[in-house]
Amino acid sequence: MGEFDLIRRYFLPLVGQRESRSLLLGPGDDCAIQRIPPGRDLVFSVDALVEGVHFPRNYRPDYLGWRALAVAASDLAAMGADPECFTLALTLPAVDECWLESFSRGLKSASEAFGLALAGGDTTSGPLTLSVQVHGTVESGKGVRRSGARPGDLVAVSGTLGNAGAALDYLSDPAPSADMLAVLEHYHRPRPRLDLAEAVRQFASAAIDISDGLLADLGHILAASEVGARINSDRLPLSPALSRLKEGRAIDYALRSGDDYELCLCFSAENWDRAPELLKSQVTLIGTVEAEPGLYLDGEHWALEALPSGFDHFRSES
Repeated sequence: MGEFDLIRRYFLPLVGQRESRSLLLGPGDDCAIQRIPPGRDLVFSVDALVEGVHFPRNYRPDYLGWRALAVAASDLAAMGADPECFTLALTLPAVDECWLESFSRGLKSASEAFGLALAGGDTTSGPLTLSVQVHGTVESGKGVRRSGARPGDLVAVSGTLGNAGAALDYLSDPAPSADMLAVLEHYHRPRPRLDLAEAVRQFASAAIDISDGLLADLGHILAASEVGARINSDRLPLSPALSRLKEGRAIDYALRSGDDYELCLCFSAENWDRAPELLKSQVTLIGTVEAEPGLYLDGEHWALEALPSGFDHFRSES
C-alpha cells in the first residue's frame, strides 16, 4: 500500500466526523483553510509522541490513537479554548494494515469525543512517531495563561490525581485486578477537561494541564506568575482504586506522577464564589496563592528551583 492509498483508506474517513465552525477546507489540498470568526483568537498547540519515550513499545494502536489526540487537546482545555480541528503527522516503520485500522479507530473515537475535526497531515517512513497539532478558538483576550495567578487566589485541581502514574506499574500485568483496570483506564484513555473550558475562561485567573505531575506543573504557574503557594496534601483528590493499590504512597503519586491530564487552576475568591456548580463539583480546592515565592507543602517550604521540573528529553534526570 502506498502513502496516498494509506491516507485515503484510514484517515480521509475521519474527515467530517465533526463539523468545525472555522475549518473551511480539510485534507486533500496543499493546505487546510481555517477562518477565525471576528472577535476570537486562534489557540494552537503541538505534541510529538515517540515510541519508547512517550508510550511503550508494541502499545495497543487504538489506545495510541486516543492518547495522541487527548494529550494535545488537554492544552486547549487549560487555555479555556473551544476545540476546532487538528492535524496529524504520522511516521511509520512499515505499513501494517491491522495496526492502521485499529489506530484510526481509536483516533476517530477521540475526534468525536473531543469535538476536533481532522484538517490534514502527513505520513512518512521511520521510527514510530506521532505529531498532533490542535487548534481551538477563544473570545479575544480571554485565553487563560499560566501567568495570571495573584496572592489570595485559591488553588484547585480537577478530577483525581496519580492514577496514570500508578498505571505504569500494571501495563504488563497478565491478570489485572479491578483496581488495576481502573487506573489503567486513566492511562489508556485520558479525558481532557474540554467540558470545563467555558468555565475556565470565565472564572480562572491561571491554569495549566497536569502532564508532568502536580508539583512540576503548579511550579510552572508560580514561576510564570512570580508568586508562591501553600497547599495541603491531605486535600488532594485520590481515587479509591489508587488509595487501595498504593496505600501510603498514593499521595506521592498524586504529587509527582504525570499523564493525568487534569487541570490545575487558580481562582480569585470572588470568582470562586460566582463559579457554577458544574465547575465546583469537578474540582477540589487544595491551597492558596501567596506573595512569597516558593511552595509550602504541608508547612515545608520548597524553593521553586527545588520543585520537580517535569520530564526533560535532553537531560538524564527530570
